[in-house]
Amino acid sequence: MGALIGTAQKVDSLVKDFTSPRDSLEDLNPEVTGSLLTAATDVALIVDFDGTIRDLAFGSEGMSKEGYESWLGQRWVDTVTIESRPKVEALMRDVAKREATTWRHINHPSSLGQDVPVLYSAIRIGQRDRALAVGRDLRPAAVLQQRLVDAQQSIEREHWRMRQVEVRYRLLFQMSAEPILIVDASSLRVAEANPAALNLFSGTGRSLVGRKLAEQLDGPSMDALMGVLAGLQANGRADEVEGRLIDAPIKFVISSSLVRSEESLLYLLRVSTHAIGGLNGSAERSHSAVLKVIENGPDALVVTDLNGAILTANPAFLEIVQLAREDQVRGQPFERWFGQQGPDFSVLMANLTRRGSLRLFETTLRDDYGMSVDAEISAVAVPNGDPPCLGFMIRRVNRRLTASSIAKREMPRSVDQLSELVGRVPLKDLVREATDVIERLCIEAALELTKDNRASAAEMLGLSRQSLYVKLRRYGLADSAGDADSQL
Repeated sequence: MGALIGTAQKVDSLVKDFTSPRDSLEDLNPEVTGSLLTAATDVALIVDFDGTIRDLAFGSEGMSKEGYESWLGQRWVDTVTIESRPKVEALMRDVAKREATTWRHINHPSSLGQDVPVLYSAIRIGQRDRALAVGRDLRPAAVLQQRLVDAQQSIEREHWRMRQVEVRYRLLFQMSAEPILIVDASSLRVAEANPAALNLFSGTGRSLVGRKLAEQLDGPSMDALMGVLAGLQANGRADEVEGRLIDAPIKFVISSSLVRSEESLLYLLRVSTHAIGGLNGSAERSHSAVLKVIENGPDALVVTDLNGAILTANPAFLEIVQLAREDQVRGQPFERWFGQQGPDFSVLMANLTRRGSLRLFETTLRDDYGMSVDAEISAVAVPNGDPPCLGFMIRRVNRRLTASSIAKREMPRSVDQLSELVGRVPLKDLVREATDVIERLCIEAALELTKDNRASAAEMLGLSRQSLYVKLRRYGLADSAGDADSQL
């Protein structure tokens, strides 16, 4: 507001009156003069030298809406705010002394809330010691000034926001472990490069920023990149392209994006290294070989999510279930191909969740045509993978292994070993297995008490000698039938 007053005072110093007002304005009567004042000012007051308002006129709709018609007959100083009263008194003193008055900022109280600012000037008129005070409503100028201030603050906020965005961009650009280059589209010169890119290209022995890409990449790589960049400008999309440094055993994949600057185009190139020296290349080849072995192996492999929905499966599993394509099983529940869908799959998942891994779970798988095949399943849970998953290795067997055949291979020696069979064989086989374990332990205890006298052991156990011979051979406790007979 002070700036507006200063401008008005500066204008006062440049004011020039009419050259011959008597000749130019002699036809103006009081009515015309009043209309002219009303049209030229926002408010006009006729004030006695004692400060009483004798007449008034409003030239702006904003002033007339304030209800200031009640000023008529009041003292001028009573219509202004307290801090503006000295300014009114100063104006009236200047008029009484016939001195030139300056524009003064005076505030009127408003019934609508905020004070109304008016810029006043006064002159002496007529022979009856009266003054004409004309005023300009400063509210429109104040609104414009506030808009200017708001716009300036908005520009400053946007400026600082952009500065913060630039700082974050610079920080990410510098800290990125992935090499990044910003290249001018017209000259193909490197405009910026982050530390990872400088480290990657340092083997060329040349400065990177300001150099052309052709000085960093070999011929075939540069030709392929030029084709990709041309397609990027044409349709806004670009495929990845392999690149290789000049005279360096380093190859990588380049991804490109188009960035529009104010007056130019820039390419943003992201470099993903595939091999540095021979170490990473060897590791990748080994990893690829493992994947190929699993994919083409004779045993079936199925990977599911934690709920048992299939994520992927190799061709060996497709052969078991008699399907042609992997997409026919992807997303399907693994339980669908179990011979006993409810019990077997529930036992398998419960043991896998509890132990984290499982070996040689015996079950029956059924293909889509109803044909069954006996199988052994080894499984592992990977809850922290990306994504979390379950892996199942499936091996087909000619027949289901029974508890007896397990005993022939390796007889459980304790209840703890016997409990490990839970979930791997049916309950009836577990009961038979438990009976065999108890029977074997009793025979071993009887032989130990009789100091290996088998006739006495048979009598102690309430068995015939022939039954004891059969059980000894069954459990592998007899060296031979002839040896057993000789001891009797």
